[in-house]
Amino acid sequence: MTRTPDTPWWSPARHADRRGLLLARNRIRHAIADWFAARGFTEVDPAALAVSPGNEAHLHAFATQAVGNDGLPHRRYLHTSPEFAMKKLLAAGETRIFAFAHVWRNRERGALHAPEFTMLEWYRAHEPYEVLMEDCRALMSIAAREAGAALLRFRDRACDPAAPPERLAVADAVARAAGFDLLATLRPDGSPDPAALRAALARAGVRTAPGDTWSDMFSRLLGERIEPALGTGRATILDRYPAAEAALARRAADDPRVSERFELYACGVELANGFGELTDAAEQRRRFEAEMDEKQRVHGERYPLDEDFLRALSAMPPASGIALGFDRLVMLATGAPSVEAVMWSPVP
Repeated sequence: MTRTPDTPWWSPARHADRRGLLLARNRIRHAIADWFAARGFTEVDPAALAVSPGNEAHLHAFATQAVGNDGLPHRRYLHTSPEFAMKKLLAAGETRIFAFAHVWRNRERGALHAPEFTMLEWYRAHEPYEVLMEDCRALMSIAAREAGAALLRFRDRACDPAAPPERLAVADAVARAAGFDLLATLRPDGSPDPAALRAALARAGVRTAPGDTWSDMFSRLLGERIEPALGTGRATILDRYPAAEAALARRAADDPRVSERFELYACGVELANGFGELTDAAEQRRRFEAEMDEKQRVHGERYPLDEDFLRALSAMPPASGIALGFDRLVMLATGAPSVEAVMWSPVP
C-alpha cells in the first residue's frame, strides 16, 4: 500500500515501519526499570485524576467531571505531572520512588509535544539534587545502548550520551549568548526587575513587547538565544535557574537570587527538569497563587490548589526530584523524527 501522511498509524504497512522503534521503546523502558530496581527504588503508579493538575501559568490541563455517590458533579483534571502524588508518597515514608506515568497537557502538539505522553519521574529523599544529574547521564546511556545507537540524534544534531555533560549556570549561559549579567536584572532578594531586563535585552538585540513580564522576556531569551545551542556533542545541564523561575525548587543556599533547579538538554531538546525540592508550604502556596494570578491575567482561567499536597509538604523529608520526557528520550535514542513516532498508539 502507498503510505502518505494521512495513512493511519494502525495500518499494517505503517505499523511495520514503526514496529522496530516501538520494540526499542519497550527495551529502554524495561532496562531503565531494572536500573532503578538495582538501586533500591520502588516503582509506583500515581492516579491520573486529580483535584489540581498543577499550578504553572502556561501549562494547560484537560478537565472532566467526576460524579459522586451524591449524584453531583465535581470538577477534576488529568494531571500534567505525577509530582503532587509522588511527593505525598515521600511524606508517607517512601524514600526512593519512580514512575512511568501517562500525563496530559492541552494546547501542545508537534514534533516534541503530544497531548498525552509518558513522564518518567523519580525522587530521592535526603539526597542532593546533583545526584539526579548523574542519574540522567546513566539513563541516556541505557537508552542508546538498548536502541543499538552510539549517539543520540535529532534532525541534524548529535550528542554522545556517555560523555560527561556540560554543567552551565543559567547566568553564564546568558553572558555567553547575549553578553549581559542576568543576575543584575534581579533584586538582592531574587525578585525580578523587568525594566533592567528589558534594557539589557534591547542592548543585546532581543525583541520585547510592551506588556511582557520578566518571565516572558526571560523565556524568549532562553528560546531564541540559548536553548538551540544546548546539548550538541554532549548533553548540557542548564543549572541554577533564577529564583523567579524556581517553580517547586528551593532557593540555593549560597545565593537567594537562584534556585536548585536544572534542565537537561540533548541535541537542542529539553529532556528533563530537576529540583532540589521546596518543602516550605507557605512559600509554595505563595508561588502557586502568583502563578494562578498570571494564568488568570493571560488565559482567563485558574486551577484550584491541592490543599492536601500543601499539607503533605510539612511532612515531606528533604528530597530531590526530576521529571524526564520518556518519549523524547526514546526519540533521540532511535533517531525518530517525532515523539509520536515512538508511541504505540498516538492520540488521534
